[in-house]
Amino acid sequence: MNVVALVGRLTRDPELRYTPNGVATCTFTLAVENPFAKGDKKADFINIVTWKQTAEHCANYLKKGRQTGVSGRISTRDYEKDGRKVYVTEIIADSVRFLESNNQQDKPSQPQNDPFANAFTGDGKPTDISDEDLPF
Repeated sequence: MNVVALVGRLTRDPELRYTPNGVATCTFTLAVENPFAKGDKKADFINIVTWKQTAEHCANYLKKGRQTGVSGRISTRDYEKDGRKVYVTEIIADSVRFLESNNQQDKPSQPQNDPFANAFTGDGKPTDISDEDLPF
């Protein structure tokens, strides 16, 4: 079973690109708190990849610093660069949940009132995840 659920904050604005066939892909990095880390490292930095309408939603509505939830799967790949093999581990997101509005970052005491603060799946349709759906 390959299932991942993460909550963290974006370390930079998402990058939207399109494949030669016109399929949208968006990448961003989540800083996820690691309570067991020793020393100065208090977070893990996880690369996230989204596709299709989810990618476009992420590029339009996510910004650096915004708290976000991601569920998906771990993917590994490798490629050659300058004669060296480079290994990449990333999360392929099945759904992304916007956990706070852009305004809420500046004013955390304000109630959440973001029409886009829901999860989007690969087909672009909103989904709702209840506590019973979580594996923990």
